[in-house]
Amino acid sequence: MSTTLTENSPVSAQDSYFTGLPELSASPLVPVVGGELSAPLVQGGERRYVNLDYAASAPALEQVADYLQQILPYYASVHRGAGYASQISTSVYENARTIVRQAVGGRADDAVIFTRNTTDALNLLSHCLPEGGEVLYLDIEHHANLLPWQALPHRSVLAGSTIAETLEVLERELSISSVALLAVTGASNVTGEVLPVAELARLAHRYGARIVIDAAQLIPHRRLEIAAWEVDYVAFSGHKLYAPFGSGVLLGRPDWLDAGTPHLAGGGAVREVKLESVSWAEGPARHEGGTPNVLGAATLARALQVIGSLEESSWQHHEEQLREYLVTGLETIDGVSVHRLFEDSVQYPQTGSIGVVNFSVEGYDAGLVAAVLSAEFAVGVRDGRFCAHPLLRRLGLPTGSLRASFGLGSRRADAERLIEGVRSLVADGPRWDYVVDAGRWIPANDARSFPDWAPNTPGTAGAAPCIAES
Repeated sequence: MSTTLTENSPVSAQDSYFTGLPELSASPLVPVVGGELSAPLVQGGERRYVNLDYAASAPALEQVADYLQQILPYYASVHRGAGYASQISTSVYENARTIVRQAVGGRADDAVIFTRNTTDALNLLSHCLPEGGEVLYLDIEHHANLLPWQALPHRSVLAGSTIAETLEVLERELSISSVALLAVTGASNVTGEVLPVAELARLAHRYGARIVIDAAQLIPHRRLEIAAWEVDYVAFSGHKLYAPFGSGVLLGRPDWLDAGTPHLAGGGAVREVKLESVSWAEGPARHEGGTPNVLGAATLARALQVIGSLEESSWQHHEEQLREYLVTGLETIDGVSVHRLFEDSVQYPQTGSIGVVNFSVEGYDAGLVAAVLSAEFAVGVRDGRFCAHPLLRRLGLPTGSLRASFGLGSRRADAERLIEGVRSLVADGPRWDYVVDAGRWIPANDARSFPDWAPNTPGTAGAAPCIAES
């Protein structure tokens, strides 16, 4: 019979599968909106919802939500508006660029372009490369850092089984012929393993290439130092950075961006328009046609300020201990495998892992495990192929796996609940019957419902096979 844990009953020393795990704080490092949300259980009753899907979209920080309420009354169109609210909104929007540049350790002349998300930012950059410039990328990339380059001259290479071997592979490929851009992730969205960004930048520059870092997963967990690392471009998303409203950033050297095709042809991106011709603007305005996402940019910048105020050692300790706790607990369960890319990611300098744990349960489809955890234990994890199909095939997981991800709002009880749910499933099987509906596992005869204001009920809509995460 499985052990049932609650937030109010600490793990007993007699629970052998928790013996030796690190001590963890019972409180989140920083409060997030929805941290005390309750979710209904299929078998009846409710439990506090455990959000272990931060890597897809992180909940908003309470301080960010408070800031939003402060600026929302002044929301108006930015630029060229003479009105009081418009002037304030313009000030907030443009100041957000300065905050972002400083928060990531950017250079004084780095352009800060606000986009919809990381995918949008990398697509923007793909239209700004010098004509004929070749792009080099690894097979472990999220589709956001893989698909935009396929319309250009490109080479994809297989990462090695170690970080050291991967660097050797990249150096060999860079030395074969001229490469304009090396495009790599800062941290895997599948396994959470971190790559040595500064070392990758030095390698690219040694062979005359520039480098762009997909930092969608890295920036919510690590400080970025773009100038010190000599990174040319970085892209990331607000929705993974504890900010709502779907805003992203492309930051980097302005020359390619000023010469590139404008990302959105429209108002604000121009100097002068005639009926048959146009003179395009330079700087961020060139790529920000139309009315920008003022609130998205403002809350993204505010989230970076909050994270920047944290004491770094406490921040890292919180996440490292929680990850160790979760990995160790899962690995004590028969049939559970935790998946990694690199054999040396723990030992290699300036790498390690962020708050992402990828695992599978022998004998169970990943979608069924996720459905059981949600319906019976109020735990939200992600299942599938995480918009990284080539990587999942390499890991021997062609149909997908499970991902638990966490961050500033996570706590000990979240890890305990996930371990409880997986252990119960392995020991006793599902407590409820499940069926496949529109490609997704759902509880059969599910009597739960959404809140009255929500437009749907559980199980009535299928999910796309690859949910956009960046």
